[in-house]
Amino acid sequence: MPRYFIEVAYKGTRYSGFQIQQNANTIQAEVEKAFNILHRSNVNFTGSSRTDAGVHAIQNYFHFDYEEVLNPYTIYKMNSILPPDIVAKNVYKMHDEAHSRFDATSREYEYRIYQNKNPFLRGLAYYYPYQLDEKLLNEAASYIQMQSNFFAFSKTNTQVNNYNCSIYKSTWYQKDDMLIYNVKGNRFLRGMVRALTATMLQVARGKLSMKSLEELFSGDLVKCGLSLPPDGLFLYRISYSFFFTDF
Repeated sequence: MPRYFIEVAYKGTRYSGFQIQQNANTIQAEVEKAFNILHRSNVNFTGSSRTDAGVHAIQNYFHFDYEEVLNPYTIYKMNSILPPDIVAKNVYKMHDEAHSRFDATSREYEYRIYQNKNPFLRGLAYYYPYQLDEKLLNEAASYIQMQSNFFAFSKTNTQVNNYNCSIYKSTWYQKDDMLIYNVKGNRFLRGMVRALTATMLQVARGKLSMKSLEELFSGDLVKCGLSLPPDGLFLYRISYSFFFTDF
């Protein structure tokens, strides 16, 4: 049966996360509903990366199998059905074994903060009006890139038993009125990016030493105990080793 990838972006404020849940409004539920209304079908989607409640995405994917002919205006018509805070961007014809989750080679996130009050950034970045030492911020980010065991930065109610992640990029940069943490890796644990960002901000404020940050990577016994709200977190990009072809 032909397999397709569909690329979506969304503002996650109103949603209980990405993956479909019983008695909760999610991104997957809305996208599946729009597709199935359009095609008068009952197709189930598989997501590439799960985002928590309130988290946004500039790029995320689903894959699905569909044996009928796709409506040539699928994207246009789905967007007329989808709520205004979700957009379907593209649909691609893939090889039959392509998997949106398992075939991803990397995922990239951004956490965005702003330090001067700005009503236009509210809900899309986290207001953090404290003085920060940017040298310490960058030192912490560089140290994180060299680590592999992220047990301390994973939520306690997770079912994973492997806390190892390869971090390809970990850096802070300034854009307009925002200070942004950009991190790219092969995989991420639940709550990991928000916990890492919160910890680095504490280091940059002088509330936590670099030695204390380093000790969080020493084993599987201690949790960092820090996190930030979902407002500032964006799933920024997902990469694959294969090319996409329009259907």
